[in-house]
Amino acid sequence: MPIADANGQRLYYEIAGEGEPLLMVMGLGADHLAWALQVPPLSEHFKVVTYDNRDCGQSTYAEGPYEITDLAADAIALADHLEFDSFHLVGASMGGCIAQEIALGWPERVRTLTLAITFGGAGAYGRKSGRMMAADVERRTYEEQIDQMMLLCFSEDLFDQEERITFLRQQMLANPHPQKPEGFARQAEATGRHEARERLPSLKMPVHVIGAQHDILVPCWKSEELAELIPGAKLSVIEGATHGLNLERADDFNSAVLEFLRSEQPSPA
Repeated sequence: MPIADANGQRLYYEIAGEGEPLLMVMGLGADHLAWALQVPPLSEHFKVVTYDNRDCGQSTYAEGPYEITDLAADAIALADHLEFDSFHLVGASMGGCIAQEIALGWPERVRTLTLAITFGGAGAYGRKSGRMMAADVERRTYEEQIDQMMLLCFSEDLFDQEERITFLRQQMLANPHPQKPEGFARQAEATGRHEARERLPSLKMPVHVIGAQHDILVPCWKSEELAELIPGAKLSVIEGATHGLNLERADDFNSAVLEFLRSEQPSPA
């Protein structure tokens, strides 16, 4: 089983494909399996690394609270373990917060930065939201938590597609390594404390911000704010998409990611 000793944690990871390295960082409450619809098309062009953040999947659980910067240090330690001097970086939701801190803390390591359905900070509002999400998960059964996250992440139209939404729910419930409530709570509180807005203008690598027009968990205007804060950032808004666009609108998401990444690769001699 591929495990990296990383920053005091043990991180489970998977690698697919060959080429320039592409590190993909998943968001709150999800492990590497949430990238299932991205790995096949992206690994045709890149060496794709997906992994489980601390406090989920097959990685270790923390012993106390931590910050997004700690999760960024985990990711860099994983890149060191894999001997990646530099890499393309994609982060979604909480993973986008982690990706920001990676790019800010280790800018020389990041070839390109893709920030999907994420935010630069939310101040007191974000901290309160993180605490509420942490408290709420302790009151729910695992099934109820899955249902709540699905309501926050998927569209009304998808819920009307009974066969498809039932399949997605069954897949999530069948995860052999379900996240423990305390892991979700620590991730949620760390995400709520994320604040990088004053530092983001210092980023100099190519940056692509992807927003979802109908996202109710991280509203699209937060993607717009993020793109405005980063000099030269490209902004793509996927029309009608929700927070779970990488699953519900995988083709659109993959096309947006690939178009940007391939545009930033050196032309063959």
